[in-house]
Amino acid sequence: MMSRLKVTSGKLNHFCSKKIFLRTNNHTKNTWKTLYHSLTIDTGGEQRLYLEVGKLARFADGSVVATCGDTAVLVAISGSTQQSPGAQFLPLTVDFRQKAAAAGRIPTNHLRRDLGPSDREILISRVIDRSLRAKFPDNYFCETQITCNVLSIDGVNDPDVISINGASAALAASMLPWNGPVGAVRVGYTSQQDFTINPSRRQQQQGLGSVIVTSDENENVLMLEGETKIVDYRTFINGIMEGTRNAAKIAREIGQLTSPRKRVHTLTQQDGPSKDLLQEIESIHGEKVLAVLTDSSHDKISRDTALKNARYTTLTKLQENPRPDVPPQKLHDAVSIVEKKLIRQQILDSSKRCDGRLLEEVRPISSSVGLYAPLHGSALFQRGQTQVLCSVTFDSLQASLKADPISVMTGAIKEKNFMLHYEFPAYATNEVRSPGIKNRRELGHGSLAEKGLRPIIPNEFPFSIRLSAEVLESNGSSSMASICAGCLALMDAGVQIREPAAGVAMGLVTDLTDKQKKYTVLTDILGLEDYFGDMDLKVGGTKSGITAIQMDLKIPGIPLAVLKHAISQSQVGISHVIDRMLETSGLNKPRPTFKPNGPVKETITVLPARRAAFMGPGGHNIRKIQYDIGVTLSALDETTYEVFAPNKEAMEEAMEAINALLQSKKEPELEFNAVYESKIVEIRETGVLVQLHPAMDPVFLPNRQLDHRQVQHASALGLQVGQMMQVKYYGRDPVTGHHRLSRKAIQALSTKTFQYMDTDNEKGIKKKRKP
Repeated sequence: MMSRLKVTSGKLNHFCSKKIFLRTNNHTKNTWKTLYHSLTIDTGGEQRLYLEVGKLARFADGSVVATCGDTAVLVAISGSTQQSPGAQFLPLTVDFRQKAAAAGRIPTNHLRRDLGPSDREILISRVIDRSLRAKFPDNYFCETQITCNVLSIDGVNDPDVISINGASAALAASMLPWNGPVGAVRVGYTSQQDFTINPSRRQQQQGLGSVIVTSDENENVLMLEGETKIVDYRTFINGIMEGTRNAAKIAREIGQLTSPRKRVHTLTQQDGPSKDLLQEIESIHGEKVLAVLTDSSHDKISRDTALKNARYTTLTKLQENPRPDVPPQKLHDAVSIVEKKLIRQQILDSSKRCDGRLLEEVRPISSSVGLYAPLHGSALFQRGQTQVLCSVTFDSLQASLKADPISVMTGAIKEKNFMLHYEFPAYATNEVRSPGIKNRRELGHGSLAEKGLRPIIPNEFPFSIRLSAEVLESNGSSSMASICAGCLALMDAGVQIREPAAGVAMGLVTDLTDKQKKYTVLTDILGLEDYFGDMDLKVGGTKSGITAIQMDLKIPGIPLAVLKHAISQSQVGISHVIDRMLETSGLNKPRPTFKPNGPVKETITVLPARRAAFMGPGGHNIRKIQYDIGVTLSALDETTYEVFAPNKEAMEEAMEAINALLQSKKEPELEFNAVYESKIVEIRETGVLVQLHPAMDPVFLPNRQLDHRQVQHASALGLQVGQMMQVKYYGRDPVTGHHRLSRKAIQALSTKTFQYMDTDNEKGIKKKRKP
């Protein structure tokens, strides 16, 4: 891999002092200089990554402009110098903004302004957060904000991977304490045996999906995020391994930007609990915690209650001997540290989990389908104490979700006719919170479940599909349970899926004190194992391949061997879950047809002569049918319309209303090119309405056909309502179906005949007078 470091002034060496501006910390007398330098990195794809440090936003703690092709992202880092009071975790905020101006567009909302973040921006922010968070020090609790502002989009290079690398470079060049750098690439799977690094947007659309891989300098994987079209497990792992190697190369190149003066000395570090205090708590609290953890009869609620009671007893006993030097919050933190240690130690030493399962054992599974008759499809999936209810709703293709132009330019699907909406109400975990508030977690879990199911949907499906997944109970892996419930609901609705899909969450517990770095991989983790564990690897797929993956780490990276072990173990878990799903639901394949209350779609032909009567003024008739009956009418071409109804009863009612509109009156047959006597019934600005026959509706005669002279209004010719006049009939218009009449043609014909007769008479007179 070739890379070159370029400084703006050719006379300056790397990191030499070209002074741009001087920043002074208000809290101390320390000063530091911000340098401008740039770096070009080979990313393994067709385009190179160009990083410019200290060019824009120089008041920030770190700023980088990352450019790949013609896509550029400004990443600015801001961090507080004081610890957040009472913080137990890093208050890191990542804000990815993709403005319309970057794509050369004007926002399509009525204000024509960039409003709040879209779903895509929130999901990319989560990916950036998970790529960077694990590399911050454990005792760093200062409020930190990372802003990724997309400056330009070329429609070829996606800004998400560029933003991760730009944020890594900004943190590396900043004064903030960070144990990076990291690098990121996108692995695109072009076939079941081949893959490419950092594919273009067109290559992604034509391939089998892609996965973002983030790694550190030592090829330790930190984050995975992506979806594929049922890619074989072996090919998928090989792609991840190659992507990790390329990401590690990028991280090593970014490492050249690491600032030699980290701002650690300006932070107010919080000292952790002393070893003596931890040993004392473990001697008092250890037996109580182990008694709870080794009792497999506990469920989530009873286990949490038992641990809470044990904690209360321990804290009460510790407070009998007051400790002025230990505040109450630090005492609580010490008890939490001991509990985490005991829970992890039990898994590592005994290879048994708190619910009595083995490391690779999946919780008991039960499922059922066809819960409610009015629904197009429904399923209830239960795995341990995680319960998800999923329903399927069909609608017309016009109900598909249309993406905004800016998202389409950056790789989003233009129209989604398959959607999954995930809900996690408060009662799922016996909590109380304000209803109706959607958070980023729900959006991310719903997007992951949708990715896991989208590849099994058949191509050219005639309806839009909406899956509603509601978590009723949660004790871990609710998003993966949504994949299982969604698959069963689709099969119950009669969707001919390619093959059944399921999801499983993999966990990890490591012993960093062991010289051999002992680790244990867990299948189908509980909420407790997720909270106290080191990894949450969610894998969705079928028996033949992977459809979606997402990895979240609490430790600064895992080796490729551990990741390979976890993915291979997930394949066994997914196969087991699919077998239990089909067995317990009694549905081993999709229903051959839709249910009796399933959707119906028909096509009707509207003759041009009846189009106006069918649509009504301004489309009033169509809107009335749609609102009153609940169907959807869509124009396929000039004479063909598609009618969608949610069930047969609605279709029958809609067809009755449509047939009533299409039934034409019995009109007399008019002879083409014949002259008829008509009566003026209405005079308009653009013409007149005439009555040709009592059994016919009035026919419109435009001003241009009233006279061979150009007139703006019928009153100029002395025409009045009730007046009789002759018109010539020219049949129907082939496009609109309206009758075509002309008064001008009769006048022109009469004038020519009169002139012709006068000429003959004159000639005749002359001939008679000539002798």
